[in-house]
Order: sequence, then C-alpha cells, then structure tokens
Amino acid sequence: MIGRIPVLDIRPQIDCGRRPAKAVVGETFAVSASVFREGHDAVAANVVLRNPAGRCGPWTPMHEHRPGTDRWSAEVAPDVEGRWTYTVEAWSDPVTTWHRNAAVKIPAGIDTETVLAEGAALLERAAGDVPKSEGREPVLGAVDTLRDTALPAATRLAAALAPDVTAALGRHPLRELLTVSRPMPLVVERRRALYGSWYELFPRSEGATTAPDGTKTSGTLRTAAERLPAVAAMGFDVVYLPPVHPIGTSFRKGPNNTLTAGPHDVGSPWAIGSPDGGHDALHPDLGTFEDFDHFVRTARDLRMEVALDFALQCSPDHPWVTRHPEWFHHRADGSIAHAENPPKKYQDIYPIAFDTDFRGLVRETERLLRFWMAKGVRIFRVDNPHTKPVLFWEKVLGDISRTDPDVLFLAEAFTRPAMLHTLAQIGFHQSYTYFTWRNTKQELADYLTELSRDSAAHLRPNFFVNTPDILPGYLQSGGRTAFEIRAVLAATLSPSWGVYAGYELCEATPAEPGSEEYLDSEKYELRPRDWAAAARGPHSLAPLLTTLNRIRRRHPALQQLRSLHFHHVDHDSVLAFSKREGHGSAADTVLTVINLDPHHTHEATVSLDMPELGLGRHESFPVRDELTGDTYHWGRDNYVRLGPGRSPAPAHVLSLRPSSPIGGSPN
Repeated sequence: MIGRIPVLDIRPQIDCGRRPAKAVVGETFAVSASVFREGHDAVAANVVLRNPAGRCGPWTPMHEHRPGTDRWSAEVAPDVEGRWTYTVEAWSDPVTTWHRNAAVKIPAGIDTETVLAEGAALLERAAGDVPKSEGREPVLGAVDTLRDTALPAATRLAAALAPDVTAALGRHPLRELLTVSRPMPLVVERRRALYGSWYELFPRSEGATTAPDGTKTSGTLRTAAERLPAVAAMGFDVVYLPPVHPIGTSFRKGPNNTLTAGPHDVGSPWAIGSPDGGHDALHPDLGTFEDFDHFVRTARDLRMEVALDFALQCSPDHPWVTRHPEWFHHRADGSIAHAENPPKKYQDIYPIAFDTDFRGLVRETERLLRFWMAKGVRIFRVDNPHTKPVLFWEKVLGDISRTDPDVLFLAEAFTRPAMLHTLAQIGFHQSYTYFTWRNTKQELADYLTELSRDSAAHLRPNFFVNTPDILPGYLQSGGRTAFEIRAVLAATLSPSWGVYAGYELCEATPAEPGSEEYLDSEKYELRPRDWAAAARGPHSLAPLLTTLNRIRRRHPALQQLRSLHFHHVDHDSVLAFSKREGHGSAADTVLTVINLDPHHTHEATVSLDMPELGLGRHESFPVRDELTGDTYHWGRDNYVRLGPGRSPAPAHVLSLRPSSPIGGSPN
C-alpha cells in the first residue's frame, strides 16, 4: 500500500528488494526515491542506515535532483562489514511550505499578521524537537520576533529565515504525516570485493627448465614463490593460480590443443583428477602442501592475497568418475559425455550433472572450498559458473558467506547478460565482463555507463586485459601501444583489473588467423619465460604496470566505480573520463584522456563538465600527469595531442590535486 506521502522506486533495489544491494566499507553510493504528495505543500525526505547491530546511524537529508522531478537522493557510506538495511523517510514539511507562502504574501502585504502568526506557531512547535545544545534558543528567538508587532514585517520574516534558525531546523525538522519505506537490504563487504590488481601465473611454468634434448621439467610452487617479489614490485595485490590439482591422462590434450599428447606433454590444468587425487589434491609436480603453505605465506608477507581457480569439472580419471558416476551426464550408449562449446570440444573434461544428486554436490563443493580456505585461500575465481545451475551457486555461496563473509568469489562468466547479472545478484562478488571486446569510444562509454550506473549496486567488474583463453584481436594487431592503451583503460576505468603473465612482454601471436587462442598456449604446455632478461629489455611493460598500480594506490578516486563520468571530446578516437572521491577541497579527482587508436597520432579538444569535477565553469586549475610527472594548466576546453608512441604518449592520467600515498593495501 502507498503511504500517506508516497515513497516509490527506491534505488538501489535488487530483485524488488528480495536480494541485498552491495557496497564495501567506506564506499559512497546514492540512495534515491520518488517522493511527492498531493497539492502544493512541500515534502522532504531522508535516508536512514541501520547497521548490522540494528542501530540507526545519523539520518542523511535527501535533495531533489532538479525542481519538479520528484526524484530525491542522498549519498551514504556504510563503515563496517555486515548486513545492513536502509529506509527512506518522507514527510510533509510545513515549515518550508510556510516559507514559500510567506515569501510571496508578506512582500505583497497579503494577510501579513495571519501569515506571521502561523509562522510563529510553527516554529514554536518545531523548537520542541530541537535540543538546547543544537540551536533551540535561536528558534525561540525567531518566534518572539515573529510575534513582535512593533517591528516591520520584513524584519520579523527575516528572523525566521536566519542561517542559525534554518540550520537548527534542518538538523531537526518539524515532520508531519511521516511515511517510512520498508527496509531495503544492503550487504557491506571488505574492500577487496571492489578494489584490487590481479596477476595470473601458472606455477608449473615458473622455474620450469628445458633439457638439451628439449624435454621440459615443471616448475613447482617453491619456484613460483620466487616470482612473487617481482609481481608484488609491480604493485599487484592478488596473485591468481589456475587449478593446481592432478591432471588426467585420458584424452589429454597436447600442445596447441591437439588431440594426441606425447609422453612428456603436461595437459590442461582444467582437466582435473587422476589416480593422485581430485580437487583436494596437489599435482605431484608442483610439490607438497607444505610448499603450498610456503607460497601462501610468501604472498601474504608481500601483502598479496592468493586467488585459486575453482573448476567444477573432471578428467575421465577423476576419483568421482568411479565413486559417483551419477554426478555425470551419460549418453545413450552408457558412456559419459565430455564437455563441448561448439565448435570447441573438450574430450579431456567431463562436466557435472547437478540434478541427480543436488544436495550431495552442494555438500562436496562446500567441503572442497572449506578445505582450501583452511589453507589460506580467501578468494576463488570460479571457472564457467554460467554452466552450472544458479540455484546451486546461491546455496553454496550463501552457506560460505554465513560462516566466512570475508571469502570472495569472482565469476568467470563470459556469457549472456541475464546470466551474468543473476550470478552477481545471488552472491558472486566480482565478475568478468565484456570489456575485452569493447574497443571503440562509443562502445566503451555505453558499456561503462551501464556498469557504473545501472548495475553497480550488484555487479562489480574485474577488467582482465587478457586471459590464457583470450588474446583479443585488438592486441594482436595493435603492437605494444595497444597493450599500453588497454592497460591504462582497465586500470583507470575499473576498481579491479588483472593481467595474465606475458602481458608485460606483449605476447600477441594467435594460434591461427582469426583465433583468440594463443599460439603455444600455456594451457597445454610449459612456458618458462626469462623474466630477468625481459626486465632489462626496452620493450617490457612492467614499468607501466608498476606506475598504473602505484597511481591506483595513491588515488582513492580510482578505487571507486560509481563516480565515473565521461567528458566530451571532438574526436572519435579520443576518450576522456574522470573519477572523483570526496567533496570540496579534500576531493580526489583523476581525469584520464586516451587515444584509442594504436596506429595514429590524433589531436583533439577535451571539453570538461566542470561541475562534475567540483569546479566553476570558467575556473582554471593545475593538473599533474601521473604517468610522466609533467604539469599543465587546464580549464574547461583543452587541447591534447596523443600518439601511438612515447612522444607523444597515448594517454594522460591527470590528477587535479596533489596526491599522497595511502598507507597499506585494502583488506
């Protein structure tokens, strides 16, 4: 039923309020609603947050976006993790109604004494709700002045509009016909759910060796741990590992996804399971659980978290195949069906059939997750969650969240929009997105507007610039500059971004023309890289990645999603956008201007939306390019020349105030 003062279309609202909106500790977001009433009397509204202990925080006044729209909003920022609620309170505002009437009638000499008497009565009533320490006396003083017939009417009215009176009544308004919306759920999570820089590596390639006869020996978790200081030095705070479990031999794939593997071919880590064990075992070549513990400790000492791939699928040699044949799809001839994504076939992988023993699979999945959680893994990148029932993930993630709310799940869901958004709504903390295939100015602006506005309350993007599965065509054809452009875009557009090892070397050779698969893909073979030689080389992107992550740490604005705003540029290949955190002189603002064309230099005029930056329309201001250290003086319209090389560079990342490092990395 609609309340006496209608409060409608509250946002954020997920699934009509049946599921919680999302935020992280300290994240600012807007709560909005349509608030109105019959006639012309004034209304007002506020937002009330209730923390996990059930206590109400100070209410936040709402303001109408534009007069006459009836759309009200306020920014709020929850400060602790847990399950919150928020409500919108709306009321008839008789004091504001009186102000409006008095401002018209008294100058015109209409019903002067009656209007002033009504104002005195209203303010006297309102003063009863104002604590003495917060301005009651000025309000009562205004009451006395309003009733003083010896004073001019204008003087009496001015007393009621004095700043100390309006401030006191702003804090403690006189509220009539109060209407309170139903509580809307909000889950507040640790900051890593929103912000982080991810680096993916294959432990078996790190420290791998090649014998004179060409035979390669796998690296181990110990040798992979030796790579971690270099990863941390580039500023990454999450190191992500593909599956580390035993790999099946039946139908094992050879190099470049060939159907026949030689005796020394290592197979795909996603073909999980062998006589050595399944999802709760380590591949023998990688070492022991003591080595895994060492890897996790080393990462933690370097202030990084370990994310582990969680792939619910099996090789034909997985122990589940014989212990739980009911967990798999069977063909008409009785054989188990292998995985397919036409035209791709995965003969070495059996997908799971979830409807034959749903409860058993939930139990086993939760057991496996808790097994690795006990080993120090608090982040899981879930492989292909869109090929499993949504109900299954809702149950599993809900159970884990109830006992371990700090454990985070990233959905590797390159899938249809409905599935991608639903997975985010039912509990996944982050998601892969379509960023990989958004290259033009219009594509990026449209997609990022959707992510930062329409879906920001439930879907948190993680912009991976490449993956072991995906070598985008833009990188294949654009040379080193294309790698630079995509890194700058991902690192400044999204609070979370990631790279797969080899990106800093600009690896860009596809398996064949038109394919997004890498030639000699690390999914199927060992790929030891000479990192020391690469670091000394002139073409390594490691310095740029390091700089980008340093900028992200220094600037809170880049750790946010919802404040993203695009600015006009008079060239189709040049994109400009800003992010802002905070208000007034303390606000942190970062403006990125980037040439999307990796082949040509372009000149353009950037026309800034000055109010969006917290600036006057004709104001000028200093900016510092965080990529180069150069400083400029900018205003509303600014000339840029951006190239595909180093002079000029393809991008500016400009800070609008001096930055200072923020101590520590987020939890």
